[in-house]
Amino acid sequence: MIYTLTLNPALDHVMQPEELVLGQVVRCVGDSVTFGGKGINVSVVLHRLGTKSTALGFIAGEFGKLLERMVNAEGVTTDFITLSHGNTRMNVKLKTDPMTELNAPGPDIDEDALSKLFIKLDTLDNGDTLVLAGSVPPSLPNDIYEQIMKRLSGKNVRIVVDAGGKLLLNSLKYRPFLIKPNADELQEAAGVSTDALDGVIAGANKLSGLGAQNVLVSLGENGALLYDSEGNTEFSPAPKGKAINTVGAGDSMLAGFLAGLESDNTDALKYGIAAGSATAFSEKLAEKDEITKLYEKL
Repeated sequence: MIYTLTLNPALDHVMQPEELVLGQVVRCVGDSVTFGGKGINVSVVLHRLGTKSTALGFIAGEFGKLLERMVNAEGVTTDFITLSHGNTRMNVKLKTDPMTELNAPGPDIDEDALSKLFIKLDTLDNGDTLVLAGSVPPSLPNDIYEQIMKRLSGKNVRIVVDAGGKLLLNSLKYRPFLIKPNADELQEAAGVSTDALDGVIAGANKLSGLGAQNVLVSLGENGALLYDSEGNTEFSPAPKGKAINTVGAGDSMLAGFLAGLESDNTDALKYGIAAGSATAFSEKLAEKDEITKLYEKL
């Protein structure tokens, strides 16, 4: 079973103002509310590709209840921990040029709620996969990913880390099964230029030497590179298309890769690129038929 963990999920209220003028009443010509959170996105795309997963995380208040209903409506199984106080984040995205985003901090997560999360994670078994995705909210310790990985180190649980900065670097000593940096995150973590493919390979090799078993590097419109546990390198370009909305594209790539692992690494890489590209070419997270069409082109 694949489990995804989103520590600070959100609802995103996307609004399209006619004209944004501070200090005045601004009328909008359109709006929508969607769920947000990297792990949740991974679970949704996995479900669309026919791969089961369970979404873990913390929710709170009426916004949290709404988020859970929306995710369940996608067919995703959830096992969220409901906090006794506060509200799940409601972020406001203003479709201006450039885009303006107002991100809320989210509710405080106390020690009791964190203990409940650890109890859930203790039930993971040999062969399960846990995706640790996104940033850590201010109320949790900065080393929460490390605590989780250390706690599960005695089990044969495949840990996937999709985060940047110190979260990524500090996880490597626990030998995660897979990490998924983008070009910027790889450049920061490995200290190499990722402008050329040789630099990407060198950076992936360095992070592999620090402990990552497999390194999947998202290169946006240029495709993706996989540096596997045997030291093999595989690159595939991305299909051509018009990028409409890149939010969730990286999460979709990870979902496609994990779904494709049921075949082999080559299939996984192509499914990952197809899923990431399909989402980038769409207004929302990609559907299976959109992903399949791009996969067949690869």
